[in-house]
Amino acid sequence: MKPTLLVLAAGMGSRYGGLKQMDGLGPDGETIIDYSIYDAVQAGFGKVVYIVREYFKEQMEKNVRERYSHVTCIDGEPLEFQFVTQELNKIPAQFTLNPDREKPWGTAHAVLMAKDVIKEPFAVINGDDYYGKDSFRILGDWLRAHEGKTGEYALVGFELDNTLSESGGVSRGIGVADSTGFLTDVEEHHKIARAEDGKIYGENGKGEKVELAAKSLCSMNMWGFTPDYFEKTEDIFTSFLEKNINELKAEFYIPFAIDSLIKNGTGRCELLSTTSRWFGVTFKEDRPGVVAKFQEFADQGIYPRPLYSK
Repeated sequence: MKPTLLVLAAGMGSRYGGLKQMDGLGPDGETIIDYSIYDAVQAGFGKVVYIVREYFKEQMEKNVRERYSHVTCIDGEPLEFQFVTQELNKIPAQFTLNPDREKPWGTAHAVLMAKDVIKEPFAVINGDDYYGKDSFRILGDWLRAHEGKTGEYALVGFELDNTLSESGGVSRGIGVADSTGFLTDVEEHHKIARAEDGKIYGENGKGEKVELAAKSLCSMNMWGFTPDYFEKTEDIFTSFLEKNINELKAEFYIPFAIDSLIKNGTGRCELLSTTSRWFGVTFKEDRPGVVAKFQEFADQGIYPRPLYSK
């Protein structure tokens, strides 16, 4: 079984100032997604599904055809690609979209857009985050081991202080695991940043400022799901909309969906750890550091140059 990689690439990049999904950051113009797909293929993945917005879907498909047309999986078969769009009006029929809403419905809603094209265990990642080779290897192994199972999910956790941005506050889902390594709680925090006193603070779900432990394992939206996840979270999304259909900025996040599944007893989520270090481009100011890091990888021979040869 070759698991599928679901790439969340529908974000508008408002804080970044452009489409991060298409920004060439590698020494030969590679995007962060290029590196993620390279690592995923090496870890045994066989298909990539992009979640995009309709207005740049055509350009993304063109880029993919040009860059990956010759890429094969580790078994020699061609790497498969599919594109699915996330739009504001893609909600259950019983709800009426508020015409003033502009913000996407969030990451868990984006995942639901792929329910008709994914039937096997799959991973979810952000299109603007670098996760590292070890993370894909660990998650690929986990997904293959859970073929045919239901209610089994996984989160690759990164240490919080390794995921901050020097350019501004970030949002992270903070996880807590029991003695067996399964999540008991996960809560989205916003505006997370290191203060002048060296401590890390953020806002919890109630909007309260709280101190966060530097070594807390947090979600960078690198998840592993069995395909029953789609059906189970559809019901949770409906409940979410009943409360938030007219809230212009409310978002349906993956950590919220997972937390709901854990609390109602219909799923459990294993917290996996990785030796990889995360980095990404939340803000435009993050870009030079990411460019330098990919150049360093090329100089050290960690990745070939160019990443994809024609």
